Amino acid sequence: MSPPVSKTVRKVVEKEEEVARELCALIEKLSNESVDQRGTFNIGLSGGSMAKFVCSGLPSIKTNWEKWSLFFCDERLVPFTAEDSTYKIYREGLVGKTPLTEEQFVLINPDLDVADAAKDYEEKLRASFPDSEWPAFDILLLGMGPDGHTASLFPGHQLLEEKDIWIAAISDSPKPPSCRVTMTFPVINNAKCCVFAMAGQGKADMVKRILGDGEALPSGMVKPVNGELIWILDKAAASKL
Repeated sequence: MSPPVSKTVRKVVEKEEEVARELCALIEKLSNESVDQRGTFNIGLSGGSMAKFVCSGLPSIKTNWEKWSLFFCDERLVPFTAEDSTYKIYREGLVGKTPLTEEQFVLINPDLDVADAAKDYEEKLRASFPDSEWPAFDILLLGMGPDGHTASLFPGHQLLEEKDIWIAAISDSPKPPSCRVTMTFPVINNAKCCVFAMAGQGKADMVKRILGDGEALPSGMVKPVNGELIWILDKAAASKL
């Protein structure tokens, strides 16, 4: 894989509602471009505040919804009825409030053990991106934890070095629940666009450590190869830059 030559864009807006609006406008633009060019739109989702932004803003966009396929940058190995399920958040936030259907979500199998769940999810991705060395998602929506983790890639964890597989199992997540599946960095960094969107003073220290100081934490390892990296921040989150 060639060295990263990603383009990084920072957008700072006044307040949290504008973060959601800016994010969903970007998703609308990229979805329409992707459908026009290739007839499909492949998006990777994350939980936390990202899910809140997406579920609040996406129902108002205009797009060809039936061309969407929705994947998960990471997912907790819990039943879909559990509060920890990222899919549950998006199903409740988008299905019935947009034309998206449950069938458009590409899901883990929570009935498998974590190693088999990761293999099963990789097989589902490979079916969606046939004949690809690495999948090329149109956009990945990424979160950043208070420790600088992204997806389920945590500081100091051996999965940061994974270079061979698309989807990895993690059974020792420092943040519960302990069992998860996650995209690896070669997959994340092969996306056409990666986005972090965050708001609030509570994010300011870590934003400074990643964007200001260039600290080698997982969120700072997101560097799309020939893609675009976009940070959408409100003034509070960007206040220490």
